[in-house]
Amino acid sequence: MRLPAADAILRNGKNHAAAAALASFLLAAPLSPDVASTLLPLPIGVPAASARELASGSGSKVNKDPNSLLRLGLPGIPKEMRTVQLKLEESEDQLSRLLVSNSNTAFKEAQKTLKAKSAAIQKAAPADAQDKAGTLLASLQGDVDSIGDALGANQVSKAQGSLKSALKTVSQIEELIASGYKIPVPPSEFTKELPYLNGRASVDLELKRPGGKFDVDGELYESVKVTTVLDGYTAPLTAGNFVDLVNKGFYNGFKIQRSDGFVVQTGDPTAEEGPTKGEKNGYVQNGKIRNVPLEVYVKGDKEPLYSMTFDDDSRGGYAATLPFNAYGALGMAREEYNMDSASSQWFWLLFDSDLTPAGKNLLDGRYACFGYTVDGARLLSDVKEGDVIVSAKVTAGLDKLVQPSP
Repeated sequence: MRLPAADAILRNGKNHAAAAALASFLLAAPLSPDVASTLLPLPIGVPAASARELASGSGSKVNKDPNSLLRLGLPGIPKEMRTVQLKLEESEDQLSRLLVSNSNTAFKEAQKTLKAKSAAIQKAAPADAQDKAGTLLASLQGDVDSIGDALGANQVSKAQGSLKSALKTVSQIEELIASGYKIPVPPSEFTKELPYLNGRASVDLELKRPGGKFDVDGELYESVKVTTVLDGYTAPLTAGNFVDLVNKGFYNGFKIQRSDGFVVQTGDPTAEEGPTKGEKNGYVQNGKIRNVPLEVYVKGDKEPLYSMTFDDDSRGGYAATLPFNAYGALGMAREEYNMDSASSQWFWLLFDSDLTPAGKNLLDGRYACFGYTVDGARLLSDVKEGDVIVSAKVTAGLDKLVQPSP
């Protein structure tokens, strides 16, 4: 898997200074063809493709919150619940800027909607989960009351704590509602050989540096521990493949094979040494590499696109349901010109809105984003080539992994 030729990228750009900088980078930091993949963003200033709906957050404000993006990626959420979610998120954002009046305005709309529409929201949950939904809504109402009291008293820290608690409950309510959604089963041509994830799963990873420590903003860490959430609603095959490999212990002992300020990447057995080394670039199953098709999801669609990009479907620049917007977003690596060449290589995107602005990069709609890092993402900033994944474990959702059915 390799980087695209520099001139192929540069032909797409209008910003000559940025283009020159990118070309200089490629010349100064060449990567092994066995390790690299076509993951570099377009240079700053490259315009997004025209479309009726541009990628989420492609305007002046980019949604970088992985928890918000995960909530927005859930299917079947009623508009009333979305209003509560988005207004509470807006309130939290405005409060982080110390704009208390703006925060209070957004909060009151969330409060009003919750009071008027709680019954409708509860009914959106599966029949056997409506009692639980009611309990969660009562808990959310308690948090909302606390937010109102704190904002009224201009107690910013207290209001922020209550907003954080409220949004955690919002996630629980929306996940409960989404649990009643019937995920379309991927095409049988793929499920004969590939597992898929029927919902969401969590994976915890721990990395260590042989003979050294991680330095993140001047603080030293013995290890990097991160929690990721994998999404089977929008990338069932990609997420399922990853969960399956983690559960098999495939990544334990793997070294980080690429860290260039854009991505942190691993998963190529041919680049390894010792017990993790393999003769083929991918996970071998029944004597051959198990490949995963490109799986991307246009926001508003009912199922993913397989084996094609948004551009191939004449929808370049459209919003992805799970966009590469958050620091630590998880993506599947593949060969540049082979859509169905993914296997075991994956990456964390070190998202920077200046370098990889939403809707203006080579990732959304061209690579599968299959989840986000929800805890410890900033620790990835000091992960280097040679650091070791000492542990990767599925901590939730393994029961949602559906194995191949010949």
